[in-house]
Amino acid sequence: MKWKERMGRNRWQLAVLALVFLVQCFYISQKQGYHMDELLTFELGNAEYNPWIVPTQPEGRLAKFMRQEIYGDSVGETLENIKNTVADVLQNRGASKLLTYKADVYEEPVWITGQQFHEYITVGERDAFNYLSVYFNVKDDNHPPLYFILVHTASSVFRERISPWMGCAFNLAAVLGCCILMFALGRLLAVYEIVDQKSGEWWGLCSGLLYGCSSGAIATALFIRMYGVMTLLCLLTLYLHLQKWLGGRSHTQKGFIQKNRLLILVTAMGFWTQYFFLFYCLLLALATVILLIREGRRREAFCYIRSMMLAAVVGVGVYPFGVRHILTSGRGVEAIGNLLGGLYGYGERLAAFGGILLQRVFGQKIPGLIAAALLLSAGAVLGLRERNREGGPRRGLGWLLILPPAGYFLLAARMSPYMVDRYIMPVFPYASMAVAGLLTYLLCRRGPWARGVCLLTVLLLASVNIFTYDGEYLYRGYNTQLRMSQEYGDLPCICVYEGYGFYDNLLEFENYERTLLLKPSELEGRQDISGLPEAIVLVKQSVSPEAWSQVQEILKGYGLEPDKFLIRGTGVYGDMLLHCTNVRSSS
Repeated sequence: MKWKERMGRNRWQLAVLALVFLVQCFYISQKQGYHMDELLTFELGNAEYNPWIVPTQPEGRLAKFMRQEIYGDSVGETLENIKNTVADVLQNRGASKLLTYKADVYEEPVWITGQQFHEYITVGERDAFNYLSVYFNVKDDNHPPLYFILVHTASSVFRERISPWMGCAFNLAAVLGCCILMFALGRLLAVYEIVDQKSGEWWGLCSGLLYGCSSGAIATALFIRMYGVMTLLCLLTLYLHLQKWLGGRSHTQKGFIQKNRLLILVTAMGFWTQYFFLFYCLLLALATVILLIREGRRREAFCYIRSMMLAAVVGVGVYPFGVRHILTSGRGVEAIGNLLGGLYGYGERLAAFGGILLQRVFGQKIPGLIAAALLLSAGAVLGLRERNREGGPRRGLGWLLILPPAGYFLLAARMSPYMVDRYIMPVFPYASMAVAGLLTYLLCRRGPWARGVCLLTVLLLASVNIFTYDGEYLYRGYNTQLRMSQEYGDLPCICVYEGYGFYDNLLEFENYERTLLLKPSELEGRQDISGLPEAIVLVKQSVSPEAWSQVQEILKGYGLEPDKFLIRGTGVYGDMLLHCTNVRSSS
């Protein structure tokens, strides 16, 4: 009976979750290709002790050591090899075999087989659930390990394959989790009489519906990186803070004095997920300490600071490489440099990220700008009217709800390396809550008819988001290019690139017999190309027209001339794909 009562009470929330689930699953099912960072997620999670694809070094130093010195024909032999290696390191330290082992490094790029590419990005029977490998791979990256561990776990369950669902499933769970937390936040505010029960229920309901069906949530679910999980952890951190702050304030619980283990764990998990989490966490902590001290809750403030320090010790203790990533890595130095750059160019960055925020919350920039202006105007008027009426916990609540996401947005806009949506994904649910909160305030107090209008308004905004999503992160059309690699899979592939663009095509390289990754300057003077009877040539968009002309001349010198353009730079990545035949051997 209790189960039925609970289902009946939460029927609207369950309906929202079902709708969000269906919308997200529809778009995930449409995803065909991957951003290079998404494929890098699979590689860092799944390549066994081999974090990077290096054309002159197909196998990493530690990967070679594990293959030749550790793995045996049986579990017993492998354990014996591990014991001998540990003893060698303890006895000889820097002179041990492990630390002096050398990888095979070649002077020029070498052919990499399709099987090697397959092993880079998938998990087989031998390397399943190898979390030590994930930890090793990620320490040389600019990100912490938690999300890569999740992807590796999915890859270990569904072996020898890559699918969008293996990464998007975690992001989908994060979006649904955010919606559930919004429902919980509305009820929490109602329990402590910040709002009445109906308003709290409807605020949470409308917030979850608006966010879960927004293009921001769709992009968050589709992009196979750690930003969806970080968004969930930010919202969960807020919920735990509000629960303790309101509970201690109303003397229904001891607030931050005891039972802070979950708060410590969630904070550490945020650090292990994405370093931008620190923007939000530190601002929320600052606002919490200020409020506790202003309210005379000094003992709680002391216990809270102690808990946050313990969270920092746990976070850094488990993953000490994070400190180096933040302070000395390329991305870390760039972010700090952007912050120290002052206000130069900041207006442009704010405008760019503001446009992204509007589009991801309202579906389109111009309608979003109009809707935001109307809602902000209404909110300003209401704020002035209620300024003298509302005091007590509501003012403190504003600090906790507004300061951390607003500060996060300002810091992310200044420090992000690129002006793209993923860096402000954690702000999307807060913007949705703000819009839903204003609509709830304007309409829900006026009776059942007004609540219906509020819900219809949110449904309209959600529908605009669903049907006007710009398709980013779907990479529609890539299946055509992938099928071509399967059709010509018995041929070698020569990939000419600049930068690291070849990461876009890792799924294709799995299918070709072997692939040679070359920059235009590395193509000339190769003995292993001149004898090829035919080959597929893949030219990345990053290669300039001048360099492409030189590449054509060099290929012609090898006797390779195109007889068919399979793709003329019109694919999702702007690649050119050619089938070339050796005119010398054919004659």
